[in-house]
Amino acid sequence: MNMEINKLYTTQLQAGLGLVDETKILLELWQPGLTVQQLAQKALDTGRFPTVTARRLRNIVAEAFAPRYMVEGGKPATQLKQILSTEADADISQLMFLYTCRANPILADFVRQVYWQRYAGGYSVLHGEDARVFVERAIADGKTSKLWAESTVRRISAYLMGCCADFGLLESGAKSNRRVVPFRISTIATAYLAYELHFAGLGDNAVLMHEDWQLYGLDREDVLAEIKRLSLKGLLLVQVAGDAVRISWKYPNMEVLCDVLNQC
Repeated sequence: MNMEINKLYTTQLQAGLGLVDETKILLELWQPGLTVQQLAQKALDTGRFPTVTARRLRNIVAEAFAPRYMVEGGKPATQLKQILSTEADADISQLMFLYTCRANPILADFVRQVYWQRYAGGYSVLHGEDARVFVERAIADGKTSKLWAESTVRRISAYLMGCCADFGLLESGAKSNRRVVPFRISTIATAYLAYELHFAGLGDNAVLMHEDWQLYGLDREDVLAEIKRLSLKGLLLVQVAGDAVRISWKYPNMEVLCDVLNQC
C-alpha cells in the first residue's frame, strides 16, 4: 500500500492522466480474477470505448488501470467498485487521485512539494514552468533511472499539470498555466483513507501522520479535525487528551465500510 520512499520516477503517466470516466467504466467491468488482457478484451467487446483504438485501450488497462487498481490482489478495484454507485462523483475521483499518486510517485511528490506549497502561499495560478523545474530537479537529483530527453521533460511536465486538472486541483483545458481550484477532501475519502490505513496495521497516531494525507494538503492537526468530523457523523469515535489520540473504529473491515459509504 505504501509507496517506496526512494522509488524512481517513471514516464508511466503518459499512458493516461486522471482517466476518471474511463476508470469508472473499467471498474464496472472489472471482476475478481480477471487478468489485464481479459479486462482489456472485455472492455473492447462492450463497445463502451468507441473513440479509443484497441491498442490504446489495452495500453490504458495495462499501464494505467492495472498499476493503480489491480495491485494487492485487486483490493483497490474491489473497494472502489463497491462505492462506485455513490452519486457524488467528487468522492470517487478523490479516491482515484489517491491510487494514481501511489502508482506514480512523481505525481505524488509534485502535488506535495509544488501544488500544495503554492496553494499555501496564496498563489492563484500554477505555471507550466513550475512543473518543468520540478521535473528537471528530479532528474538532477537522480530520481529517474536515466536522463530524460528534453521532449520527455516537456511531456511529463504537461502530464503533471493535466493530471492535477483531471482530479480537480487545477482548472481544466489545454493550458500551460492553470488556475488553482479550491480543493478539500470529502467525508467519504477521509473515512476511506483513515480506515484503510488502520486496517493496514497502523496505530492511531501513525494513521494521523501518514504521508498520504499530504496529497490532500493535510497535516496531523488537519487530519485530526477531519477525523473529528467523521466522529460527528457516527463513522467512528475519537478521544483526545493532550497529544494522545484514541480512535474507536466502528466497522470491522473495508467491505463493511464501503457498504456504509455507498449509502452516504
